[in-house]
This record gives sequence, structure tokens and C-alpha cells, in this order.
Amino acid sequence: MSVRAFKADQDAGVAADWQVVDVREPWEHALCSLAGSFLLPMQELPQRLHELDPTRTTVVVCHHGVRSLQVALWLERNGFTDVANLSGGIDAWARQIDPGVAVY
Repeated sequence: MSVRAFKADQDAGVAADWQVVDVREPWEHALCSLAGSFLLPMQELPQRLHELDPTRTTVVVCHHGVRSLQVALWLERNGFTDVANLSGGIDAWARQIDPGVAVY
């Protein structure tokens, strides 16, 4: 999912019930994050999978979209049916949508 498509869904209210999972490390999340995102570092996912609802639309985000793509595919293999990777990650969000978000 592109950052522009995600923003359009947010603006239209479509994304209100989605779970946005940030799989970056805590230090990265402390620098910048998407409002309403849930921090769940990639390495902690297997132990904390129970914290996510597999019935909800899940958007996975990381720095550039590489880790989040891996996690999105892993979630699909583990019973999640509606999963999207935020293409370009928080970096694309900062550059294309919200210049107030820190770039690192």
C-alpha cells in the first residue's frame, strides 16, 4: 500500500478501525512514528503475536518498507487475512505526506 493510498483511506475514515503495526526498534519509534501506530519490534513478533487481532485490517510499517514487507508476509502465513505493507515506510510518509515527521 502506498503512503498516498493509506493517507486517502485515513482521510476518508476507512482506516479508523485498522491496526497499524510499527515493526521498527524502540529507538527508531522514539524519533518518529505514525499517529495511532502500535510498536511491535520485528524480533518480538513471534512472542507477542497474541497482541494483534488477526480479524482486523493490519498495516505494517517500518523505516523503508523492507522489514514490514517481511512481517506482512509472515502474518499472512500465520492466519492474518487482510494485511498490507506500507510501501516506502515512515521515510516515504515523511517525504510525501507529512514533512513534520523526522527523517533519519
